[in-house]
Amino acid sequence: MRSSTDDDVLATRAASGPVSGRGRAAGGAGGEVGLLVEHLFRRSAGRIVATLTRALGPGRLDLAEEAVQDALLRALQAWPHQGVPRNPEGWLFRVAHNRALDLLRRASTAERHAEAERDGGAGAGPNGGLADSVVAFVDAADPFGDDELAMVFLCCHPRIPHESRVALTLKTVGGLSVDEIAAAFLAEKAAIAQRLVRAKRVLREGDVTFELPPASELPARLDAVLQVLYLLFNEGYAAHSGEALVRRELCGEAIRLAELLAAHETTSRPEVHALLALMLLQASRLPAREAPDGTLLLLEQQDRTLWDRAAIAAGMRHLERAAAGETLTAYHVEAGIASCHALAPRYEDTDWRQVLDLYDVLEALNPTPVVRLNRAVAVAMVHGPARGLEELYRLEGEPALRNYCLFPATIADLLLRTGERQEAALHYRRALGLARTPPERLFLEQRLRECRTAD
Repeated sequence: MRSSTDDDVLATRAASGPVSGRGRAAGGAGGEVGLLVEHLFRRSAGRIVATLTRALGPGRLDLAEEAVQDALLRALQAWPHQGVPRNPEGWLFRVAHNRALDLLRRASTAERHAEAERDGGAGAGPNGGLADSVVAFVDAADPFGDDELAMVFLCCHPRIPHESRVALTLKTVGGLSVDEIAAAFLAEKAAIAQRLVRAKRVLREGDVTFELPPASELPARLDAVLQVLYLLFNEGYAAHSGEALVRRELCGEAIRLAELLAAHETTSRPEVHALLALMLLQASRLPAREAPDGTLLLLEQQDRTLWDRAAIAAGMRHLERAAAGETLTAYHVEAGIASCHALAPRYEDTDWRQVLDLYDVLEALNPTPVVRLNRAVAVAMVHGPARGLEELYRLEGEPALRNYCLFPATIADLLLRTGERQEAALHYRRALGLARTPPERLFLEQRLRECRTAD
């Protein structure tokens, strides 16, 4: 799993604000409408899918997703000519609802015809119950409620294989593509696609209900839910595709869902507060991670006066609540590392020794190649770049890092610090070949030019 402490690694990511609606679209504004629909997809698709799934039943998740996709396509076709409706999300919900009913009626008709053939013409009556429940639910005063949280727990049902739970939730609630999920897992696309197939088969064939589990079962299912929120925040904090490296909406959605967990009396547990603290502390840096001209800024280059102090304060409050009891998770340790950066007035004031000590604890709890990569950076800051390079070279050959651009970029940065410009350039070129987004490529190209600058 990619660590959300990647700011400690050298290729720091960029921030990009969400696209916002601007009322009615003017002529020739198809591009702007496309951006608005993309914005709504990231912000609203998961909520609408969740609400339709509550009404249709978990076994019809595919139908709910198809209805929402159709609604988004209708928006792309209609809004450039008719204008953006006053309530775009409500429009999408209504169109998706109507499309779901249409798909449901077609499925019911086909099923009745099949039954009629089997029963010699005595077909069953129309199954209007589900359609009626959709209408009733859509017409409710608050159609969304806590559906997304219930959807997260549905996707993390014990009957669904563990590796499939996270993939299903990221796709259904987070709106991530198979490519993006594969990048988040550092896995092959085919493997992620198979996980999704297996998960949806369980929902179709199993006796699974759409509701928050009873209090006695809720804590036991938290681990998968927290992993989902962690990866959802990660994808927003350092996106694997698209024009922008940061999707603030995904970060905000992960934080919002974590806050729901933290506020629930059954799930207000130390590990929940630790994850929420981590996300808030990380999110506090977003305003300073990009220069006015769009250039990515390293942690040492950021204007810390731009950091969100309210988010830091909230993160520290949750970190304090996470300390209750004897529970110690990777989220606790990562939040501790994030707090070291958040509380340092200047980059030079960072307590790198404490950061390294925390990475030692994190490696013991979660000994992944990415954690060891991040730890190597802390080693370099404490003991010098040569020692950091020794740690990095031990990771060569790790399958999980083979296509991870931050690995060669980090080697290149430490080589550059030691004056090995030609060798650094080789690794930056390798990283450039692995970069997935324009901001990543621009940043690495800039670093590559620095390698060519004469001493």
